[in-house]
Amino acid sequence: MKDIYESPLNSRYASKEMKEIFSPDKKFKTWRKLWIILAETEKELGLDITDEQIEELKANAENINYDVAEAREKVCRHDVMSHVYAYGKQCPKAEAIIHLGATSCYVGDNTDVILMTEAMKLIRSMVVSAISKLGDFALKYKDLPTLGFTHFQPAQLTTVGKRACLWAQDLLMDLEQIDFFLDHVKLLGCKGTTGTQASFMELFENDEEKVKALDKAIAEKLGYKAVFPVSGQTYSRKLDSMAVNVLSGIAQSAAKFSNDIRLLAHLKEVEEPFEKGQIGSSAMAYKRNPMRSERIAGLSRYIISIAQSPALTASAQWLERTLDDSSNKRISVPEAFLACDAVLGIYLNVAGGLVVYPKVIEKHIMNELPFMATENIMMDEVKERGGNRQELHERIRELSMEAAAVVKQEGGDNDLIDRIVKDPMFKASEEDIRKTLDPKNFIGRAPGQVQEFVDEYIKPLVELNKDTLKEDAELNV
Repeated sequence: MKDIYESPLNSRYASKEMKEIFSPDKKFKTWRKLWIILAETEKELGLDITDEQIEELKANAENINYDVAEAREKVCRHDVMSHVYAYGKQCPKAEAIIHLGATSCYVGDNTDVILMTEAMKLIRSMVVSAISKLGDFALKYKDLPTLGFTHFQPAQLTTVGKRACLWAQDLLMDLEQIDFFLDHVKLLGCKGTTGTQASFMELFENDEEKVKALDKAIAEKLGYKAVFPVSGQTYSRKLDSMAVNVLSGIAQSAAKFSNDIRLLAHLKEVEEPFEKGQIGSSAMAYKRNPMRSERIAGLSRYIISIAQSPALTASAQWLERTLDDSSNKRISVPEAFLACDAVLGIYLNVAGGLVVYPKVIEKHIMNELPFMATENIMMDEVKERGGNRQELHERIRELSMEAAAVVKQEGGDNDLIDRIVKDPMFKASEEDIRKTLDPKNFIGRAPGQVQEFVDEYIKPLVELNKDTLKEDAELNV
């Protein structure tokens, strides 16, 4: 419908997989799964619940009667109770035992944890895939010298591959945070209205062991190692903040990557993929704007900014529970995941199709390398030909200033080496001086660092996760 607002995260950016995770259908089917597990476990622990009731619940787990739930919610103004009512209409034999002893957060909070866990696993696979692509790129260009930049001013040389390792290392740090979250995430379990499990104590006639067993069994049946040992009515909202902070970290890494690509595109050294029919500008037909990297930057900024919402929500919870969390978290948490999914999809596309222009890179190097080579030239004069270091230093300084003036004031080429060759103070032959200008003399251990980094960190990770790697995302625009 074109006359109703729809979030661009849904219509343009996020993947089908991520949108399905946070879809209403996924949420309400998970609610029913939780109600079935609750009833099954209560029956196993001795409550008067029949197999027939359980089977009726299972038979209707997937065919949700949304029309009944929506109509009921208009009357009772309660989403959980409207779905309990709708489920009961489909399961008349089990109606009396649906949601038995539970409060709304049993389905609401446990479902939120389940969805965040699934979404984080999808994010993880995309992060590993991006690391894999960067590793391939780094190895391909591990030996290709390029100007390093500090303050975006030309600095000592590095290699194109070494720079890619910096991007990959940021994502590896994010991966550590993802794995920490997934290793420590817990379900709420079934804690009751204020977290005391009083309703379940009444159901099980004050048998604490059965109440504890109920909590534990629900976690195990859903594939979790544990539930929160204590809670109010809800799990601690710090969990939401932790999850979105992980996504914010990924966004920071992605934004750094995208900014670097935009800077390199300006230099015409490296470009993101550009399709044959793609239009860079409506007015300037020649332009190849780094639109994908810009989209990464814009969406990453959004993720970083909305990470404040779960943090503020966690800090504002009153005592055992207040409801100002619900309206905020149902927007901020899913949108953070959808936006991060979109960012990583574009990241995969860009990292997998980067275009490198070695001749442009070489030209830029040779514009600056004479200045960088002067120390080596000076040291060779001292060691090999008995020159005076102080006198040579002063003369190189003077010649450098003259060459810089040609470049900056006249727009000419850097002629410093020609000036040194012609100066009688320097005894080396022109051939010896020009040998000093091989860029590979100035990249230090960069190629070896790349090889070691990929071999020790990226290859084992990729091998361990080869079955979950993602290919390029299909971009809508």
